[in-house]
Parts: sequence; C-alpha cells; structure tokens
Amino acid sequence: MRRTADASPPAPGTQTAAHPLGIDFTEFRLAWRIAVLATLGLAINSNSAMLYAFGALVVPLQQAFSWERAELQTAVSFLFMGSIVSAQVVGWLNLRFGMRRVTVASLIALSLSYVALTRLGPSIVQLYVLLFVVSVSSMGTMHVTWTYLTNLWFERNRGLALALVLSGTGLAAMAVPVAISAVVTRWNWQAAFWLMAAMPVVLVLPLVLAWMKEPADKQRAPATAGPVRTGGTPLPGLTLAQGLRSPRFWLLNLALSLVVACIVAMVTSGVPLLRDKGLDATDAARIFGGFGLSLIVGRVVAGYLVDRLWAPAVAGVALSLPALGCLLLRTADASDTAQLVVGVMLVGIGSGAEVDVAAFLMSRYFGLRDYGRLFGIHLSLITLASTLAPWLFGLVYRSTGSYDTMLLICGLLFLGGGLSLLALGRYPTFTSPHPGTSTKTKT
Repeated sequence: MRRTADASPPAPGTQTAAHPLGIDFTEFRLAWRIAVLATLGLAINSNSAMLYAFGALVVPLQQAFSWERAELQTAVSFLFMGSIVSAQVVGWLNLRFGMRRVTVASLIALSLSYVALTRLGPSIVQLYVLLFVVSVSSMGTMHVTWTYLTNLWFERNRGLALALVLSGTGLAAMAVPVAISAVVTRWNWQAAFWLMAAMPVVLVLPLVLAWMKEPADKQRAPATAGPVRTGGTPLPGLTLAQGLRSPRFWLLNLALSLVVACIVAMVTSGVPLLRDKGLDATDAARIFGGFGLSLIVGRVVAGYLVDRLWAPAVAGVALSLPALGCLLLRTADASDTAQLVVGVMLVGIGSGAEVDVAAFLMSRYFGLRDYGRLFGIHLSLITLASTLAPWLFGLVYRSTGSYDTMLLICGLLFLGGGLSLLALGRYPTFTSPHPGTSTKTKT
C-alpha cells in the first residue's frame, strides 16, 4: 500500500527491519516529503538565506552608499531583532490558525519584503527597518515550525531527521553567497534581492500547498492547550511553566546563546575577513562556500550520533572544533589557502551541529507538549545573542582594525559553551498525563 503524508509515524514499539547502520527507514519512507519540504523551508528562511547573503553584500552596499563597515554589521542585529519578535508570535499563530496557513502567508510576505529592499536609498536606517520587516515576514519559515513538524513525524530517528532537515541552512550557506556574488558581479546589488525574492515563492510555496500536513494521530490543539493525540490526551512533556522553572532550560539557553553569537559573528564576518587577508570577492566567496558543505556534514554526523550516544557529549566535541577553526583563521594569510579552507570548515561543522543538537535536546529534555512555545523562547534568547553579536564585534573591529580579537573571543566561547552542556545530566522520562493534569517526569 502506498504511504502518504496523511499517515502516522510508526508506534515506538513497532518492530522494523534492521539496517547495518542501525537506521530504521520506515519513518523516512513515510515522511520523506515532510523532510524535503522542511529542508527547503529552512534554506529560504531569512535567518539562513539573508544571513548568508549578507556577507557577500557588505562590500557592494558599502561601495554603493559609502556606509561604514561597522554600520553594515549592525544591520544584522535588526534582522535578528525581528526574529525575537517572530519567535514569540509564531507558536501562538500556528496553534490558532494552523502551521500551513501561517507558512503560506509568511512565504508571500517574505518575497514582497525582499522586493522592497531593491528600493534602498542612501539612509542606512532604511536598511535597518527593512531587514527587521524581512525577519518578521519570515516567521512562518522559522525553526519553530520546521523542527516541530519534523518532531511530530520522527521518533526513532529524530536526531538524524532533524539533521537532514536543518541541513537546509547548510544548503543556503553553500549556495547563497556564491549566487549573490555572481548576480552582483554580473548586474548589481538590486539583482541580489530580486533573486532572494524569487526563492520563497518558487522553491517552497508549491511544496507547502501540496505536502504540508501533520500526522493523523497528532492533531492541532486549541490555542490554550498543548498538542494532543487523537482522543484528547496531551503529548508527553513539560508545560510552559514547568519548562521555565527548569534549571536545565536556562543552562541550555546560556550555553547555546554563547555559541550562536560566535557563529553569527563568523558568518557575517567570514567573507570580509577573507577579503581583508587579500583575497578577491570570488575567491573569498568560494572558500567560504566550504562552510556550507561542512555545516551539512557536521549536522548529519551529529544527528546520527545523538540518536545513539548521549547528546551533550556529542555537542561538547562538535562545538569545540570551531575553536580550532578560529585559531587557524587567525594565523593564516592569503597564501595559506588550505589552512583557510580547513578553518572555515571546522567552524561550519560546529555550526551544523549546534542547531540540530538544540532542537534534539529541547525535545528530549522537555518533551513535545509545549515544544513550540519553549523552543520559541529558546530561539528568542539565542536570537538576542545573535542580535548583539554583530554590534559588539563591529565595535571590536572598529577599535582594533582587524578580526584577530574577534577570533580569539569566539574560540574561547565555543569551548565554554559546548563543554557546559555536559552539566545537563541524563534524559528525563515523561509519562503522558490525563487531560487537565500536569506532566509527570522522572530522571
């Protein structure tokens, strides 16, 4: 019988055929369309596509409007400020109107906001405002939506599924800077925003209309309740209030906020950093393209391992690698191409592991009952760190005239943030509550 996205994931106790790598492909055969859709959806999200495009746009915009480098770096903060607002709103909107409706409206609004960026004028304030609008318009394509949808469809291979889906940001990191540099070189900076405007409505909107569905046994809940199974029993996990009282929740937020702040600093400064070493725009974009490839590799490997090993240990190792990458980038010059490529790729591996680990840890330590709102708060907090990072590191660049100090700070924070996750302890075990009762957990 042909499986479709209307079906439900297999029950946790269902017996399936073994695979040499220990992967149960039943879930993937059932929900491959969901995985493809979520991957592309994350790739065109403003926190992916616009973030990775920005590094390639810094010099063209600087030349077009005579804006200072530090002023342009600050613009990224407004992109993330919009994400902070969006992360708090989108969970409620998804519950109130359904993920599919919110995502369709968001894709159309995102495309229109990119069109508005083609009309930039000489005031950098206009850039700040429009990047905020881009981010708010993109709320339906945020990690909150795609990771929740993936968590609903995947149980046994949740880590690997999240890794594959979240590799959409790696696709953006690999393809967007090269594509943006190419269209700017051939035409102008406005052409870059026209390309960005086409991606949501051409690549993702048709797939959302055709494929975006929730499993049959996990129906959308009323706006005042968490997700429920058929029959009215809430999904296992902590409520919003319980999650906010958990020390683990705040440890996870703090550790990953440090890491994400450094990742954002490296992404937005990557191409300018390489150009400051003497590389031209094409070579700098090509070397930084290795970030996207390594991001995908790091994400898939980390996703495979967290399904089988203790996830905080996997994260501790993966998030230590960018510290070595920062060291290599700090000591290399333009002639050390291999060292630059390895440095960029080590940072990419850690970046790939971070988001996958965050979504996995959130579902394992806090469950799915209030995943959307808890992950939305987590996303807001790491986005706040991302908002401050370009501004703070822009000040560092302005005061030092180089990226060396930034690389030193980021290396130390990568180590500290990754290793602190080891304090999360064992996974809790959740029991599904009866309607109207609190979730019970045991460690």
